[in-house]
Amino acid sequence: MVVLACAVIALTGCNNSKQPKQAGQPNRPECIAPAKPGGGMDMTCKLIQAGFKDTAVIADPIRVTYMPGGVGAVAYNKIVGSDPANNDAIIAFSTGSLLNLAQGKFGNFTEKDVKWLSGVAVDHGLIAVHQDSPYKNLNDLMVALQANPQKVSFGGGGSVGGQDWMQAAMLGKKAKINPKDMSYVALEGGGEVLTALLGQHIQVGVSNISDVGSNLEAGKIRILAVFSDKRLKGKFANLPTAKEQGYDIQWSVIRGFYMGPKVSQAAYDWWKDSFIRMMKNNKFNALREKQGVEAFDLTGDQLSIYVYKQTEQMRQLSQEYQLLH
Repeated sequence: MVVLACAVIALTGCNNSKQPKQAGQPNRPECIAPAKPGGGMDMTCKLIQAGFKDTAVIADPIRVTYMPGGVGAVAYNKIVGSDPANNDAIIAFSTGSLLNLAQGKFGNFTEKDVKWLSGVAVDHGLIAVHQDSPYKNLNDLMVALQANPQKVSFGGGGSVGGQDWMQAAMLGKKAKINPKDMSYVALEGGGEVLTALLGQHIQVGVSNISDVGSNLEAGKIRILAVFSDKRLKGKFANLPTAKEQGYDIQWSVIRGFYMGPKVSQAAYDWWKDSFIRMMKNNKFNALREKQGVEAFDLTGDQLSIYVYKQTEQMRQLSQEYQLLH
């Protein structure tokens, strides 16, 4: 009867032939993007969703869920405070997350309260304007800022002191004006920034390369400057840097993942090993190149050391801008 049953369900497989799960393998893998759809956190989750599928490292599809609020604070607090042992979930983070942690914007939690899992990419900050904007290059914008900073409205993900505000503030300093005199609209993530820019509710959008691809290709926006040391490669090679226009402003955005503080060692090791295998595959490198981001392949303890050091540097930077209380 067992043989007959297996023959009848041959198209779907028999229980006796199912591959056993590996130790620590998630039952329902989930990537949490701590923002609304359409921004850099969304891209980070979808990058590895496609990466694991294309490299066949994970058989089960990774679902992407969204948990906006406080530019990462809501997700961080949920995972640490009420879901610390979720072996199925990985949560996206960026340099902006570390900046917020450094400033105490994630409540009482610090960078030591989660398990840092893997970095996957380096993104770069930028400033963009609507296609109909009178600002044709970075110098046009700087002249306008110097004339009257209140008349130039910037929009970015997060509040004053956040990653996007910091990039706008660096521009202000180069223009020799007080960043606190600038007009800044706080939005929830890169998706909202692009929506506000396309609707001309703001004049200048502060964002990242990973946020702007489709709108740039459609000719709806113009990139005034990328905050990288040198021009990017591939389809973004024609975008000017701030540095080449006489303003040495650089802001790299690390993108990666963490897990809850009480996940099992087996689950953590399974995820870490899966990331390592995926990032060694050339198909994943092609996905990163298509997205306009560069490799950043730190995992486990190496990533933790990087995060602790980077967060401390962010505390020092925040103190310089008088953002710590």
